[in-house]
Amino acid sequence: MPVAAPPPLPDQKTKGWEFTDLTGLEIDAYAPAEGEVEGLDTASESLDGPVVMSLAAAAEQFPEIVEPRLGSLVPADDPFVARNTDAWTQGAFIYVPKGKSLDPVQLAVRQLGDRSGLNWRVLIVLEEGAEAEVWETYTSADEQLEGLFNGVVEIVVGAGATLRYISRQELSDRSWVFGTQRAEVDRDGTLDWVALGFGSAHGKVRMETRLAGAGSSARVTGAYAGNGTQHLDFDTTQEHAAPNTTSDLAFRGVLTDSATAVWRGMIRVDPGAQQTDAFQESRNLLLSKKSHADAIPGLEIEANDVRCTHAAAVAQVDAEQLYYLRSRGLGDAEAKGMIIDGFLQELVERLAEGPIRDTVSEALETRLAELLA
Repeated sequence: MPVAAPPPLPDQKTKGWEFTDLTGLEIDAYAPAEGEVEGLDTASESLDGPVVMSLAAAAEQFPEIVEPRLGSLVPADDPFVARNTDAWTQGAFIYVPKGKSLDPVQLAVRQLGDRSGLNWRVLIVLEEGAEAEVWETYTSADEQLEGLFNGVVEIVVGAGATLRYISRQELSDRSWVFGTQRAEVDRDGTLDWVALGFGSAHGKVRMETRLAGAGSSARVTGAYAGNGTQHLDFDTTQEHAAPNTTSDLAFRGVLTDSATAVWRGMIRVDPGAQQTDAFQESRNLLLSKKSHADAIPGLEIEANDVRCTHAAAVAQVDAEQLYYLRSRGLGDAEAKGMIIDGFLQELVERLAEGPIRDTVSEALETRLAELLA
């Protein structure tokens, strides 16, 4: 049976793509190729305990778990998801059974071939009362590598389960990146999601959270930092589909040179989702006159007993703060670095003390040093 052709690529007249130009993307010119993956177990004997393995192998060994869920949260009605659905060969399956916990998982995906296209797929399933921490890092084998990374992540957080998920993108600044990541959280479940976007030249990453069960909650923390001519695009959704749910989203960006970024966020409250408490903010700091950021919050509310707020700001380094620090004996570069670091560390303070907070703080400091070099 022939595979249907994927939908055409969007242009800047397509809703949601007004700020990201795909001119010059010859998507079919990127030959499908596998990457180097670290952190997966080779196999698992049963589903009695936590499982971390290849998604392809899991689909064969545990079809009763994989088949009903794969593609259930991210349908293939988008040109990039459709291509991923048709072409993925590599991916990860992480499963934690009811009441069990999983030690922190570190997945590293490295794109190897120049002019190659890597379709990466992830399915994370936590059953009722389970707990896990999952780290994903995307990199390129060479800083000059020109590639296309197309990822799809589906996350199922069961009733009363807790997931901490950290995604870090550090592809070469000659790469295209497209990501569609969607999580669904059941009754009293908790999701703590951190996204770091440092690499790539162009693309778009969509992050969607659906609070499907009463009492569920999600906290989403994102940071991006661009230089040169990078264009970073994040599109986030917080969907409240049940009563007494809570979401808290905060993104911060730092841009220099001629880098640009766009963040578009949507809080959606479905009918009947009373007692929703939702917040979103995006704050951007521009370090040069040529850098540019767009921050576009949005609300769609179909319930009448809710609390939904948002904030957005784009600014340059405050001249008065610079003057104050200089007057205390700091040089210009040191003073600017201190202000920017403080701007980013406010984001880090959202995270609980421990390895995640320490690692995110270190990653931001390293990227900041690259931007100010």
